Amino acid sequence: MKEMNQEAYLKERLQDQIDWYDRKGMKNQKWFKRLQVAAILASVTIPFLSGYITETTLLLKVSVGLLGLIVAAITAVLGLYKFQENWFEFRTTCESLNHEKYMFLTQSEPYDQDNPFRLLVERVESLISKENTAWNRYMKKEKKG
Repeated sequence: MKEMNQEAYLKERLQDQIDWYDRKGMKNQKWFKRLQVAAILASVTIPFLSGYITETTLLLKVSVGLLGLIVAAITAVLGLYKFQENWFEFRTTCESLNHEKYMFLTQSEPYDQDNPFRLLVERVESLISKENTAWNRYMKKEKKG
């Protein structure tokens, strides 16, 4: 395996991971917010339409029922895909990696010592490993459930 120098590590590994977590965090945030807005709009429409239901308004009855199904489906999808939890996790990891990067670049504590690059690699890889371990644990739990 080829040895990776500091410049290559910062660009090819650290920045790549920061960008990946940032993209994934934004994607999960967008999905969470879109689905939440859709659920809110459907939820507030139900009581509004219900006020207009009469014996002869079959279309309104069906519409209210469908809106209820939509709210239930969105809630299930949010629970299944955990967009909000993923958004927070990815954002937290992204910010932690950025923090390590800037502390290293400014040689601030704990990087104000001999061989700060080695410490950076250990800390960054630990953060990434922690995230991967959490994901792996989640996937195993999902398979059992």
